[in-house]
Amino acid sequence: MKSKSILFSVILVLAILSSCKKETKPETAKKNYSNLAKAEWFIGEWGNKSAEGELTERWKKENDSVYLGESYFVVGQNDTVFAEHVRLEEANGKLAYIVTVPGQNQELPVSFEMTSASDNQIVFENPKHDYPNKIIYNLVEKDSLIAEISGLKKGKPYTEKFIMKKL
Repeated sequence: MKSKSILFSVILVLAILSSCKKETKPETAKKNYSNLAKAEWFIGEWGNKSAEGELTERWKKENDSVYLGESYFVVGQNDTVFAEHVRLEEANGKLAYIVTVPGQNQELPVSFEMTSASDNQIVFENPKHDYPNKIIYNLVEKDSLIAEISGLKKGKPYTEKFIMKKL
């Protein structure tokens, strides 16, 4: 009889302990945006002052999968002759540079897909776009970069480089 009461006590203790067990819910896996992380050095304000005017490019992190950028070229005190808005977005493992330029392409966004990336260079391409069809960002030093656009302009190969310092 004594062994039955000990067995009953052990079963009772095990039942109590198992009912007190804290239920854990599986953590939702945080998505990894490794391609966007390669462009983390974009974040901040970049610029260049020259005799022609002042170029400014600003990048900020909107969320884990999107960086927002804007570029302006100002001549004189406040005559903005060029502006663009960029959405650097990673979706389904692909990084896209999506640019909208007021007054161009019926104000519709144009997407360039990342074709290569290293620690100090990211290349975006859209062979179907007229000009540019390639955009390259090169990190020269921690505080300087060169943005380059290229493609066919009026039927001839053409490249423009924009040298910028971190502001």
